[in-house]
This record gives sequence, structure tokens and C-alpha cells, in this order.
Amino acid sequence: LGVTAGDEVIVPAYTFVASATAVTAINAIPVFADVEPETANIDLASAEKLVNERTKAIMLVHFAGLPCDMDKAKAFAARHNLRIIEDACHSWGSQWNGKGTGAIGDIGSFSFQFSKNITAAEGGIILTDDDELAKIARSYTHVGRMEDKPWYDHYLLSGNNRMTEFQAAVLQAQMDRLPAQTLKREENAAIIDAGLATIPGLCIPPRPAAVTRRSYHMYLFRYNAEDFGGLPRAKFLEALNAEGVPCSGGYLHPVYKNPCFQDLNDSPRPEDKALSNLCNERGIHYTDVECPAAEKFCTDEMVWLPHRLLLDEKQDMEQIVEAVGKIHKHQDELAGAAGAKS
Repeated sequence: LGVTAGDEVIVPAYTFVASATAVTAINAIPVFADVEPETANIDLASAEKLVNERTKAIMLVHFAGLPCDMDKAKAFAARHNLRIIEDACHSWGSQWNGKGTGAIGDIGSFSFQFSKNITAAEGGIILTDDDELAKIARSYTHVGRMEDKPWYDHYLLSGNNRMTEFQAAVLQAQMDRLPAQTLKREENAAIIDAGLATIPGLCIPPRPAAVTRRSYHMYLFRYNAEDFGGLPRAKFLEALNAEGVPCSGGYLHPVYKNPCFQDLNDSPRPEDKALSNLCNERGIHYTDVECPAAEKFCTDEMVWLPHRLLLDEKQDMEQIVEAVGKIHKHQDELAGAAGAKS
């Protein structure tokens, strides 16, 4: 995309660390925007404050499979002359106005890591509607070779980043199942949505009309302890797991709170010194970054259910709702027990 060392890329604060470290791999600088409390997707109002003459791209993460507002994102990018990178690793099968995520911006990627909806243990795929970008991407993953050129001619400085043919065969078999699995996850998530909407203290991400299909890498909702008698989220998660519903609170902290960023300014590894110097010269200190919505997600609010649950049957979805309702009903008892232990 033309992003080079020293350029800045806006990245959401609530995502897996790879969304940001992919930027640092070429000594470009990730700059963290907050996320929308309602959707967990990047907050373009927060991103607006970060744009400067060095900003070259914005990375969108379709978190948990819910597409970002691509109309607003494309308008934002056009206004600031930025390229759009879609981290679509959660959004297998999701669509915005009938078009699949990953190829709506300039370029996008999906992951085949073991926890994903389609998996070959590791690996990934790059998507783009731009023929020139596709040619460059293929070359970068293929030791700099170009199509229809001699095998031992190498045009770009790059490595061998191809998956194995064995992995490709495993993935090909799963492609046929993806549409039906995506629809089943949607149908089952709708059952949970309807059930949890009747329980105070839970906030489910809204679905814009432009989301014509929604995949789920996880089912998520926000938890408000006040509506559960002050029961801490950790105790809610413990109780829900005890009811047989596997769940977690997700990330321990926003991306910028990871040691690799917190230590970058003052005590970088020798191989990170060039990036550290750039950040220090520009006054970019990751220890100073504050993204309140992302931090609240990590400390108090967010609840994740794994996507495999959404491939179970309708009655299983109803049991998930019943389990949450049971916790709400016994909130005083659980909160009292939590207080006694503390």
C-alpha cells in the first residue's frame, strides 16, 4: 500500500496484538484509536484526532465478525487520503451491503489460526479487488516471483510466506461448509440476542441495516455489574462457566498496554531501537495513551462466548440464556459470597 518506515497507521486499541505489530514489522508506527462502546469497532471520531501528514492508512478490525461501518470508513479515508486495511480475521462470511468483508477497503486479510471459524492451524489469506495490489501481494508471499516470469527471477525483496499444500487441502474442504455454518451461527445468535435482551445489565452490539450477513468469531456482550447487584465481572464469568457455558472476559488490556509497546520508548530491545527513536522524536509515548472504552471493556465489561457454541442446537442457545438468567436471579447470593471471600 506504500506504507514505509516512519509512516503512521491508525489501529484500534481493542484487538489482537498482531493488528499493531504488523505495522511495526516495517518500522511504521501504530497509533491507537479508541473503539465504539456499542460495537467494539474502531471509533472514527477518535481516529479523526490522530490524523496528521504522516498518516498513510487506517486499519479496520471487524470485531467478533460485526462489520465496521464501511460507508463512513471509506468517506473518512477519502477525506484524509488514506488507504484502508481490513483486519477481517473475525469476519468470515460477513457482508456489508451484500459485499464480503476483506475486499471492501484497499486490501484485507483473514486468519486460519487454530481458533478461527475456518482453520488450518496457522496461515492466512489476503484479499483485494485491485489487480496491481494482488500481483504485489502474491509476489511478497512467493519469494518475489511474478506470474508468467521465469521461476528463478525474483522482482521484490521478500520471503517465502506460503502455506503448505496440505493446509490448503484442509481449508478447501471447509470452504463448502462455511455458508451453512455462517447462517446457523446467525440464527443461533439471534436466539441468544432475544433472550439476553430481557435480562437487565447486558448490552448486545446493534446490527446496522447495511450488515447483510454477520459471521461470529465470538458472541459478545457488555456486562454492567450494577444491574447484577454489584457482582464483579470475574464472578459473573466464574458462575457462567460453572453453569456449563464456556466464556471469558477477552483481552486483559488494550493493545498499547502490552509490554512490547509500554517498554518501546525507554527500554526497547536492540532490534526495536530504530522504531523507538522515531516514536521518541515525535513525542509518541505509548505509556501516555488512553482509550477509555477499550480499557473499560478489558477491566469490567466485555464477555466473550466462543463461536463453536453457535453451531449447537436451538435448545442449547436457550440454555445459555437460562444460565445467564439464573445468575441474575441469584445475584445477591453470588455477590454476598464474592464479598465474603474478598
